[in-house]
Amino acid sequence: MPTYEYECRACGKRFDLFQSITAAPIRKCPLCGKKKVRRLIGSGAGVIFKGSGFYQTDYRSESYRKAAQKDAPSPASPQGASGGAAGSTGKGGAAPPKKGKK
Repeated sequence: MPTYEYECRACGKRFDLFQSITAAPIRKCPLCGKKKVRRLIGSGAGVIFKGSGFYQTDYRSESYRKAAQKDAPSPASPQGASGGAAGSTGKGGAAPPKKGKK
């Protein structure tokens, strides 16, 4: 149930009232007793996030997480340690030139 903010136009007092959404706004001021109360339009309460579940990855399945770990590069990659690149001969030199028609 929301909390509504009211103001009495007779005495000028502002107060909050915790009531159901379907309840009619009150008209009589609980402080001065006059029927000059109006409901104010408030900014609403701030949203409070508690617990997990606020990031896209929080709802990922276990199989997705395992596949992502397999695809992720390891910190000590053997490719980076040898200094070689894909397509190298492994003998420390460049691949021999291809023979072709001139």
